[in-house]
Amino acid sequence: MKKLITLVVTYFISCYMVQSQSNYFYSKAVWKDNTNIPINAHGGGILFDKGTYYWYGEHKSENTTTALKGVSCYSSTDLYHWRNRGIALQVSSDPNSDIAKGCILERPKVIYNPTTKKFVMWFHLELRDKGYDSARAGVAVSSSPEGPFTYIESKRVNAGIYPENMPTEDRNYSFSAEQNKEWWTPEWYSAIRRGMFVKRDFKEGQMSRDMTLFVDDNGKAYHIYSSEDNLTLQIAELSDDYLTHSGKYFRIAPGGHNEAPAIMKYNGTYWMITSGCTGWEPNAARLFSASNIYGPWKQYDNPCQGTNKEKTFGGQSTFLLPVEGLKNAYIFMADEWRPKHPIDSRYIWLPVLFKNNIPYIAWIPKWNLDVFTKRN
Repeated sequence: MKKLITLVVTYFISCYMVQSQSNYFYSKAVWKDNTNIPINAHGGGILFDKGTYYWYGEHKSENTTTALKGVSCYSSTDLYHWRNRGIALQVSSDPNSDIAKGCILERPKVIYNPTTKKFVMWFHLELRDKGYDSARAGVAVSSSPEGPFTYIESKRVNAGIYPENMPTEDRNYSFSAEQNKEWWTPEWYSAIRRGMFVKRDFKEGQMSRDMTLFVDDNGKAYHIYSSEDNLTLQIAELSDDYLTHSGKYFRIAPGGHNEAPAIMKYNGTYWMITSGCTGWEPNAARLFSASNIYGPWKQYDNPCQGTNKEKTFGGQSTFLLPVEGLKNAYIFMADEWRPKHPIDSRYIWLPVLFKNNIPYIAWIPKWNLDVFTKRN
């Protein structure tokens, strides 16, 4: 009898820990695709096109966080059941390529350009064997949402251009590297807020690490990324074809040390969730809002509620997904990183709820899209 009870308990635990062929979301469980293999799409984002969701993410391996395959793609019509579409963007076997096998390729996002009829992918790229010194934005393009995507180029952002919201006096100010070589002092923070690192990177272009994309109601697309050694967020307008930057960009929360940006628009207000900078370790999420995408942005308290809210439930934001066909329905997507075993990093998906028109995220271990239709 004890053996039978053990088997039954084990069965129910296994059912909970595997999300497969079930119309529910189980955060931190093993999510499997149509071939019964765990979904491998980390740091990702989702595109909706012609009735189908496409999930793009980092294909992780067993023992390294570098890119050995590239960007994976999965498709779904209901967000619960996912079909493996293979590798949408392959890393290169050419050691001289920017995206050579072993590079760091993170947080891929894809948007569709209705004018060119092309799917455009942007991602954070670090050149192979260079650590995190490159801080580039990479771009690729495809005629199909499944790919294959063709790599175009990678570079720093908006070289030789100052941010729109950097005052003239700060543009003309000569920052002393010697006087500000000691980090974290009040004087150093003041110099950072005034744009010391913007000027440092002016010729080469602004650093671009953790990133997301956002297409506004008017079709304008934006690249939002952690810059200035992860101390300041920047938001840059993309060109009309989405393949490069227009030259117009703004700084957000200078010196605030934000990364992992995710953005949505609710009732005409832009909302952004970010994380602090603690490497692979989770920390408390941050929440910002603005009536104009360029700002000014207002910061709020941690939007997470419930057990382990101070660690964002063990995860880090990656995307805010609007649910097609449901008004003001968004899913907060996050990753629970496992750097010692990257392929086993898990997914946290939770509904974005609102109180007094301010979004919050509560820990719900099991839920489905009915939460949006049953809300008051």
